[in-house]
Amino acid sequence: MSHEAISVFDIFKIGIGPSSSHTLGPWRAAQRFVQYLHDQNMLFEVTEIKVLLYGSLAKTGKGHGTDIAVQLGLSGYDPVSFAVEDINAKINDIAAMKRIVLLGLHEVIFDPHENIDFLFSESLPFHPNALTFLATLKNGNAIADTYYSIGGGFVIKEGEKLSISQAAQLAFPITTADDLLHWCIKTGLPIHEIVMENENSWRIENETKHDLLNIWRVMKESIYRGCHANGMLPGGLNVKRRAADLNKKLLDNKNYGDYDSWLGAIQSGGNDFKYILDWVSCFALAVNEENASFGRVVTAPTNGASGVIPAVLQYYIAFCKGNKEEKIIRFLLTAAEIGSIFKKGATLSAAMGGCQAEIGVSSAMAAAALTESMGGTQRQAMMAAEIAMEHHLGMTCDPIGGLVQVPCIERNTMGAIKAITASQLALQSSPDFAKVSLDAVIKTMWDTAKDMDNKYKETADGGLAINVPLSLPEC
Repeated sequence: MSHEAISVFDIFKIGIGPSSSHTLGPWRAAQRFVQYLHDQNMLFEVTEIKVLLYGSLAKTGKGHGTDIAVQLGLSGYDPVSFAVEDINAKINDIAAMKRIVLLGLHEVIFDPHENIDFLFSESLPFHPNALTFLATLKNGNAIADTYYSIGGGFVIKEGEKLSISQAAQLAFPITTADDLLHWCIKTGLPIHEIVMENENSWRIENETKHDLLNIWRVMKESIYRGCHANGMLPGGLNVKRRAADLNKKLLDNKNYGDYDSWLGAIQSGGNDFKYILDWVSCFALAVNEENASFGRVVTAPTNGASGVIPAVLQYYIAFCKGNKEEKIIRFLLTAAEIGSIFKKGATLSAAMGGCQAEIGVSSAMAAAALTESMGGTQRQAMMAAEIAMEHHLGMTCDPIGGLVQVPCIERNTMGAIKAITASQLALQSSPDFAKVSLDAVIKTMWDTAKDMDNKYKETADGGLAINVPLSLPEC
């Protein structure tokens, strides 16, 4: 049996908000298309580019910045390194000049209002998040490629098999949770060591550790920035940022100029339950307010759920003596493996599975990672992941205004708290008596996703998206 090889860095990707499926994925697709034109010596023959957005990408594309993402991707910019503060200026320049420089090399006429079509009533069968690029050449010929943004920033071109981190011969091939448990029992290794051995198939261990610490650097920077940024979120809902006010309240209006001194101040506040609960919520709010503001975050495993794992990891660091590089690395390794198992057995796409595929999966990832980090066994870690997902089953994706704001931002706080609760339950329980396995809950999640009405799958056609008028203030 062949096994899909998914790296930690397929699950954790550095990018720009607000959506991995609707922003990062289309951005990557646009990059791929213009790079293909360049590689085929056709880039300088292009006279016109059109972009067709289908299904969920059309219905919530404006709110998720899909049109912005494809323009930046066509321009050759990379979401890992592009300066987020330059987004508005670049997009405004394209609109004003009605021209775009493909891959930064070849200028063509391009009016976003004319050359990006939102096909609200059309959907392609393979996946709801589809987009097609049409390039007209000087000789009159046309090149058309269709891509699917299948969740978590993963992109597949029509007609190709999904290629993730290139084919690799893993030391421990894993498709299901049972596979993972098999290798843990056979070797006696904890989950994070199993994962590291597999990562060694792609790169040396020190490189993996370095890159994981870079992932954490971006996570903690998004927490810190979000805890110190005021104002309204973009998009027209007039949602006020709350993390900065909560941070200020919890620290008695005192300011700390860097992450380390800020962390020290948090730790000096003690371990009162309400105090810790407020901080976990603050951490999660901070990241997702950054995400909603087109800030740089880590897809974990999606952008809409990008606050859960950083919040739980920050909780572990601040309140559970987890502030050691090796502990952070182990946490991320374990979390990523759980995410990859969910991707193989179900989906990470809200357009396919509703919000259970985003917040539910991120909560399960965080629960397992925290459990192992706190001394739990491999089976307790998987039990924690199961508990966390079990209580997200059926969660719909119904963003008001098609924006990753309401209810998305608050859901990250709920996902983080559920992850911590699931971890505590697992640590105080014996997996021998568990009635539901992790594989069973993953199958149930996928069955639920297939039964879920499409209006609850990131289309903004149902639920809160149609029952809360846009003029009302956030609850």
